[in-house]
Amino acid sequence: MRGSLGEKLGEGAFADIHAWAPAQVVKLLKTGVSKQSCRWEARMTRAAFAAGCAAPEVLGEVTVEGRFGIVLTRLDGPTLLQQTRSGAISLGQAGAILASLCRAVHDTPPPPDILSLRDLMDGMLRLSDDAVPQRIAAGILALIDRLRPGDGLCHSDVHPGNVIMTADGPRLIDWGSVVRAPAAFELARCHVSLSEVAPEVVDNPARPRAVNAAAQSEYARLTGMSEAALAAAIEPYLPIARAFVLFSDAMPALRDKLIPRIEAALDPQD
Repeated sequence: MRGSLGEKLGEGAFADIHAWAPAQVVKLLKTGVSKQSCRWEARMTRAAFAAGCAAPEVLGEVTVEGRFGIVLTRLDGPTLLQQTRSGAISLGQAGAILASLCRAVHDTPPPPDILSLRDLMDGMLRLSDDAVPQRIAAGILALIDRLRPGDGLCHSDVHPGNVIMTADGPRLIDWGSVVRAPAAFELARCHVSLSEVAPEVVDNPARPRAVNAAAQSEYARLTGMSEAALAAAIEPYLPIARAFVLFSDAMPALRDKLIPRIEAALDPQD
């Protein structure tokens, strides 16, 4: 695909974002990262875009200086995280934006090639080289089997850093974890991301927790549920959401905290 590597616009744990061509960016894997996950993300992003979600369009795949990447439409604007840090958007407003984006995704019929939560988790466990302890892996799969399957569309990684505030409204990026699952799973992922993961890496842990509280409250309002009923629906999915964090080895201290929480939820002592 014609283009050239331009300025670096952003960076994640596994990839860098560079300008590529007019109105285009390229998401390049970091050296040593398998391109299988990037190809999967391209496939899932294509499916989400075709379904009408607020996702970027995938324009092609490239290899640059030995690094595999996907070319995407450029979404111009700051991230929601940047706007909350600058004070341009309040924490409550940020939570409401996340809730609205989640609701829009959940209202979208899932494309046929999106995996179920059971199939996605099973596949990730098989490829994880024992990142998740066997006793937890078995318990998580058994828990998913017991819970109501659900057949809605979930982005599965909704947080302020994955929202671009464009002139046309907020857009979601990083669709590699998209899955068919109940909305409660999505909100469990939001809770874990904002209330358990983000507080470990920010100066003020109260800020992401406030965004999460606002998101949960607004989602309850949008769906006509009480906040208590929504919290009860989310609770069984929290161990599954925490298990997703274990696939990354970037935060060993958090991993040590999450494993006992997961085990306690899988085997409660009443």
